[in-house]
Amino acid sequence: MLSVKNLQVNYGRIAALKDVSFEVPDGKIIALIGSNGAGKTTTLRAISGLEKAAGGSIEFKGKDVAGVQSHDLVRLGISHVPEGRKIFPTLTVRENLELAGWTVKDPKEVKRRIEEVFQFFPRVAERVGQLGGTLSGGEQQMLAVGRAMVTGGDLLLLDEPSMGLAPVLVDEIFDKIVALNKLGTTILLVEQNASEALDIADFAYVLEVGYTTISGTAKEVAANPKVREAYLGV
Repeated sequence: MLSVKNLQVNYGRIAALKDVSFEVPDGKIIALIGSNGAGKTTTLRAISGLEKAAGGSIEFKGKDVAGVQSHDLVRLGISHVPEGRKIFPTLTVRENLELAGWTVKDPKEVKRRIEEVFQFFPRVAERVGQLGGTLSGGEQQMLAVGRAMVTGGDLLLLDEPSMGLAPVLVDEIFDKIVALNKLGTTILLVEQNASEALDIADFAYVLEVGYTTISGTAKEVAANPKVREAYLGV
């Protein structure tokens, strides 16, 4: 579904990504792990058109999408849940979800998708009239994923979904990621919680200072001595 080859991204004179390559097969969960500053978030931002690639290629469903505007990528089927959730804090839960349906022409379809979100995240349904900024961190993360569900698309980019959450909520969020994947959504997951990410992923890649250095099935990567020492604490 997605193929990234030799991706390069610069911030001025600083090379944030120097040579990042990976594949995201249809229907799978792919994890990108690495330390702070490795380039994980920059990679997702480049895929979703928020950062300009200085080199390499990004292909989605066989089409070169490097340089395509973000809003057009959404229409092509790429949804992005950014680090920090980025919900609208002064809008209600329902208003956040309704805005996410901007690509859908049929209001009845938007309503159907919102009801699907409520079934998927009962806690979000309970907060439907609350302002987004009054929700807990876990509830905001559920709302952020729910917005992506309303937008639709075949590929979901998830950036640090467990950041700042209590352990019990981390487990719940990862369970929901797996459930969403089983419903047919392909997922590219950036996550510092390497143990949780590798536990649910099909394949994994390790990013280090702008390079992909280790790759394989999630089990192979989890068994790699360097990964175990650097990211799993064993």
